[in-house]
Amino acid sequence: MITNNLTANTVAQLAQSLGSQLSLHSWSVALAESCTGGLVCASLTEIAGSSAWFERGYITYSNQAKSECLGVSAELIGSFGAVSEEVAKAMAEGTLKNSASNLAIAITGIAGPTGGSPGKPVGTVCFGWAFTPVANNLQSPALVKVNTQHFAGDRAAVRTQACAFALQGALALIHPTFTTEIPQRNNG
Repeated sequence: MITNNLTANTVAQLAQSLGSQLSLHSWSVALAESCTGGLVCASLTEIAGSSAWFERGYITYSNQAKSECLGVSAELIGSFGAVSEEVAKAMAEGTLKNSASNLAIAITGIAGPTGGSPGKPVGTVCFGWAFTPVANNLQSPALVKVNTQHFAGDRAAVRTQACAFALQGALALIHPTFTTEIPQRNNG
């Protein structure tokens, strides 16, 4: 369970675990970050030797960047909003398609302190993960998962919780015995 009492050490441990799994299987990861602004990329590239499994990162803070860099359609963003599971899914799929990676992680949300609405309050973060054991192989369809979380705390706390949850979700997707299960939806 992710709480707003996370430490940098917790995120570093999750990043190390993900890096170890990727290295073990000779897989690589690419990211698309919006509200986290590169925090997940930074946590992964902090690890010595990450160049063996870290492929690239996109910081697609604007809707235009999501469309231009990842192929997320303006119509999808217009229909569901940039902070939606639909857009997180499209971001993950676009990241996987535009990289030579096996795993893509996408994050879009409202870190605050402003920008929230009654339907999407501050702390709402949507995640997408796409995985294929064989990179750049159109015959091997990607496994895609999405999730929405509502984190508490200030901007820094929301971003840190989102970073940790993104890493946990990636581990749960690629490592069957990882102990944290990703629920399909958390509206609480």
